[in-house]
Amino acid sequence: MGGISRTINYKGNRIDIGGHRFFSKSDRVMDWWLNIMPLQATAADELHSLSYQQKKRQIGSTAHGPNPEADDCVMLVRNRKSRIYFMRRFFEYPITLSVDTVKKLGLLRMMKIGTSYLKSLVFPIKKPEQNLEEFFTNRFGKELYLTFFKSYTEKVWGVPCHQISAAWGAQRTKGLSIIKTITHALRKMILPEKDVRQKGTETSLIEKFLYPKLGPGQMWETVADLIKKEGVEIMTEYDVTDIHVEGMRVKSVIAKNSSTGDVQTLEGDYFFSTMPVRDLVRALDAKIPQSVKEISEGLMYRDFVIVGLLVDKLKIFDQTPNGQKLISDNWIYIQEPDVLLGRLQIFNNWSPYMVADSSKVWLGLEYFCNDTDDIWTYSDEKMIALATSELFKIGIIDQSAVLDATVTRMPKTYPGYFGTYDRFDELQSYLDGYENLFLIGRNGMHKYNNQDHSMLTAMVAVDNIVAGITTRDNIWSINAEMGYHEEKEASKD
Repeated sequence: MGGISRTINYKGNRIDIGGHRFFSKSDRVMDWWLNIMPLQATAADELHSLSYQQKKRQIGSTAHGPNPEADDCVMLVRNRKSRIYFMRRFFEYPITLSVDTVKKLGLLRMMKIGTSYLKSLVFPIKKPEQNLEEFFTNRFGKELYLTFFKSYTEKVWGVPCHQISAAWGAQRTKGLSIIKTITHALRKMILPEKDVRQKGTETSLIEKFLYPKLGPGQMWETVADLIKKEGVEIMTEYDVTDIHVEGMRVKSVIAKNSSTGDVQTLEGDYFFSTMPVRDLVRALDAKIPQSVKEISEGLMYRDFVIVGLLVDKLKIFDQTPNGQKLISDNWIYIQEPDVLLGRLQIFNNWSPYMVADSSKVWLGLEYFCNDTDDIWTYSDEKMIALATSELFKIGIIDQSAVLDATVTRMPKTYPGYFGTYDRFDELQSYLDGYENLFLIGRNGMHKYNNQDHSMLTAMVAVDNIVAGITTRDNIWSINAEMGYHEEKEASKD
């Protein structure tokens, strides 16, 4: 359960595919999560961040919430930390203009970064920006873009930044800029953030987030159990092969079980699609305009391989007054150009309960690729050997420290903002014409949504059905440029 937000359990060691911080600017989503999995026993200064009704439910029933040592159905409060690994050194993320950063980059490079940033302020590239390179340059300056954004972003997407739509940057970084980063750092020094909702903080700068004790999939496993208790059937391992339409209404879908070959025809009044748009269009038994087919077939996706690596210890560590300890990062962006590895997760820091033996370190090595790349077809043994050798090469582990490993492949993890994406509006308009079909979620909308955005698209779609609203504008506007609007009325009890 959970799709790309599922949790893989390998011998008691759990893998979060891609890393899912449970954080949202929407009270509706935050309250929904906490209604399913209550917040752990915690200090009053964090409990004050809950809405009045959530406090009443939680404090009234369990005083200070469940204890994760005794209860599994519990939401943890976790500290957020990410860093960039570049030139075999750590840099804070988002980049801060600290003494440590200046020492590591060197005064000359820092002067270039400062000068190019001032240039971008005085002489910005004309808006709207046409591609991701222009987007990053306007917000961070050309030198900082070349140093910390270009190579990693191209490693993720497999195409040059100037071929990626600026819409991706608008969705993923929203209001983040150097000025916002500096302002946040100063405010944190003067007035540390205690509210877990962090309403006044840019998403990329949050200090804390919520996280299910046993990983993100636990949330959806719990929800599935609740649904089944209400007598609802959840059909798994079925692929939709055909979608039967009459006029501009969907009448039924034909689904085939990938394990048994069983075929089912399912009728309905309303249909919600989270399947990749390209697959949806291929399945429609309608006379589809040729231009719509061209756009659909031209949509691109980026696939994902994660290697779970259980190691005895790391060669890198955090230095504390009391000695060395495990690094505290949730994940690390691997900026090094001499390896294919894109990002490194330390699952111990997502939740200590994700690791079967707390004395070991459970890592997730993330590789971004296309399903046509050689790496996608590597055997598990070859993939594990590559991951091990690359971590050794950049000085993070000794090869002899590896105790066990597993490989998970996830197709179509990232909808691409290139190919025919610049014509997506035409395809969107056509599909929105089916009056009882609602596109929701990341792949369903070919939109790089986080899980809270995906949930909101489903919630708003249902709101529209109940209210008799036939347009889809408010669904597509979720996670649009400069953020999405919190729906205050909908979050009230």
